[in-house]
Amino acid sequence: MDWGPGFPADMWDSMASFLRSVADGVGRKPKAVVVISGHWETESPTVMSVEKNTLLYDYFGFPKHTYELEYPAAGSPKVAARVQELLTGAGFACNLEKERGLDHGVFVPFLLIYPDADVPMLQLSLPRGVDVADLAAIGKALAPLRDEDVLIVGSGMSYHNIPGILGRIPGQAEPSAAFDAWLGSAMEIEDEAERLHALEGWRNAPFASTCHPTPEHLLPLFIVAGAGGGDRAARVYNAKTLGNPQSAFCFGEGAGRWDRANAGSGELAARLHP
Repeated sequence: MDWGPGFPADMWDSMASFLRSVADGVGRKPKAVVVISGHWETESPTVMSVEKNTLLYDYFGFPKHTYELEYPAAGSPKVAARVQELLTGAGFACNLEKERGLDHGVFVPFLLIYPDADVPMLQLSLPRGVDVADLAAIGKALAPLRDEDVLIVGSGMSYHNIPGILGRIPGQAEPSAAFDAWLGSAMEIEDEAERLHALEGWRNAPFASTCHPTPEHLLPLFIVAGAGGGDRAARVYNAKTLGNPQSAFCFGEGAGRWDRANAGSGELAARLHP
């Protein structure tokens, strides 16, 4: 959309370019996509189980046309039941949701990733008040989906300070760059246990509270990191939005398919086994 006076016309072009590259990066279309968005938190993990998704326009004050966007992707009660089975088997209570629509952390990026809405979409909530180890354990429980042609995506942002993103806070370049460098170093640790240990200390990373005044936009990454298991993580996107870097990471063979010159979405991490 047009962000109006004072913002560069190409403000989100790099992100859009990366999102359009994701389908080629993954390789073939998955059977379904499970998305953990920073915009849905519940007491226990909850997965949408519907035949056809609706949309939740969970924002306010935006242009009229942004409330008329459509993304008529199917759901998949079968995959939802499998998610519930895996999480329950790992000791997590998991509920099924049949009323809520996909929020903009799902339909906005996927309008560019799979614009024909021809891949079933499921959204999984973030459980409130859990630590990184629990989030990683949720991801690890979901890891068998990788062998079942299900793509797991964490949708958030690696830098999420809204006034800073919009250029309303001076001096954000240094804090955002320092946190981004730390995050990249942590994510690219090859040993799974060491990587998760590093991520568990994210609140002590340089300028963590400045870059994430609230944590929900970073938390999906920890679930994906858990699902990544022993796979190598690759930073498949790193570009600046109004001077503040955003990064995206991928686990698995798809990591090698992205053109590193492509621009990208904040923290979109995807994993798929062939």
